[in-house]
Amino acid sequence: MNLLDRPVPPDPYSQLPPVPTFQVTSEDVADGQPMPALHTAAGGNVSPQLAWSGFPAETKGFVVSCFDPDAPTPAGFWHWTVATLPATTTSLARGAGAADGSGLPAGVVQTRNDGGTTGYLGAAPPRGDRPHRYVFAVHALDVERLDVGPDTPPTAVAFQALFHTIARAVIAPTFQH
Repeated sequence: MNLLDRPVPPDPYSQLPPVPTFQVTSEDVADGQPMPALHTAAGGNVSPQLAWSGFPAETKGFVVSCFDPDAPTPAGFWHWTVATLPATTTSLARGAGAADGSGLPAGVVQTRNDGGTTGYLGAAPPRGDRPHRYVFAVHALDVERLDVGPDTPPTAVAFQALFHTIARAVIAPTFQH
């Protein structure tokens, strides 16, 4: 079987308990549309601008992540995870995912990605594979902080967030070589 013959996995969040949604937008990427080169591994590894609104009033914090469910692994590929964002944060600027964390609010935890580095790792699907979805999710939480640090694997952050997510917003651009 070649890469193109494998089935398309479902939306990664459709298999979790349902939660209300809210709005996430971007000046840089659009849902279902090809991602600009700037946000790919070959184009600069620059995280896109994201903004969100309409989340529940009882939100105490956020987790922002980028996940590729189409990666040719059983577990997909985590490109970016930012935890402990305060409830007063409603946007991240283009490039906020820099490895040094300089574009993030003070006290925020940016974990390593599945490439083993800290910060945003741009899209890099195998050449010739079908378009991959890059699911940027903003999780509204009922707690201010999760028990995570910079070395916490992104899957462990997602697991902890699951039990505290009260709403979720998703935007999923695509990319193909």
